[in-house]
Amino acid sequence: MGIETDKIWLDGELVDYADATVHVLTHTLHYGLGAFEGIRCYRQQDGRSAIFRLGDHIRRLIETCKIATIDAPYDRQDLEQACLQTVRANGSGDCYLRPVVFLGHGEMGLSATSNDVRVAVITWPWGAYLGDEGLEHGIRAKISSFNRHHVNAAMVKGKINGQYVNSILAKREVMSSGYDEAIMLDTEGYISEASGENIFLVRNGTIYTTPLGSSILAGITRRTLLQLAEDRGYELIAQRFTRDFLYVADEIFMTGTAAEVTPVREVDDRCIGTGKPGPITKELQKAYFDTVKGRDNDHPEWLTIVE
Repeated sequence: MGIETDKIWLDGELVDYADATVHVLTHTLHYGLGAFEGIRCYRQQDGRSAIFRLGDHIRRLIETCKIATIDAPYDRQDLEQACLQTVRANGSGDCYLRPVVFLGHGEMGLSATSNDVRVAVITWPWGAYLGDEGLEHGIRAKISSFNRHHVNAAMVKGKINGQYVNSILAKREVMSSGYDEAIMLDTEGYISEASGENIFLVRNGTIYTTPLGSSILAGITRRTLLQLAEDRGYELIAQRFTRDFLYVADEIFMTGTAAEVTPVREVDDRCIGTGKPGPITKELQKAYFDTVKGRDNDHPEWLTIVE
């Protein structure tokens, strides 16, 4: 999918798409040290647009900068306003936002510390990340041969640009064999997460997910689904589990800003449950979309209206 938009927020001002360029010696391009977020804006039931959990995403962006030893040149309020300005400038009702903090050109080498820290916010229309068919009927997943980063080899709680090479390799590996998404194990052989999503499974009416203390990103959509499930009285258990526990699950679904709430109908050529999205998955998926689109007002604090 080609991406083109009207305006991009770059280093404090809105510039034309064609003018949002960087030098080929940009440090982050060479070494991967940077921070980014993925955020969604949804058209609401009343016709307005709202960015979902904007404050939580920007907080995580700043936390990633801290983890990566990057001094962010803008504070949380400035970055939230930058996101709102960019959405307004592009007239986007439903759109995806990509704030990114990166090191500009100047010094090269791993020890470079004097390069300017630059910030951009880009928006573009983006439908279902794993496809409309996947949202409705579920996807096919496969355990990748690539492990998720060890917690002491990479900073797994940060959305650091270069760390995603690990996920890209896992995704490409399984897609080349005809699957939709990769599931990654941690270095001890337990289920970690997918290439860009957190994982939930349902067994005997109880919802399980990998705990935050393991090698997963602290997903904001994951946190949203935990709250929506708790609101509906489901028993929730955060614990490590093995791949064979996935095979015998009644239901599996993945969560992420891009993927939203996507059911999994098959793992490693094994049918999950009935091979169709299960009742709990469908209930929580509906609850999620009702929430982000303003049809359910139980959590208005999660919506930042674009005015």
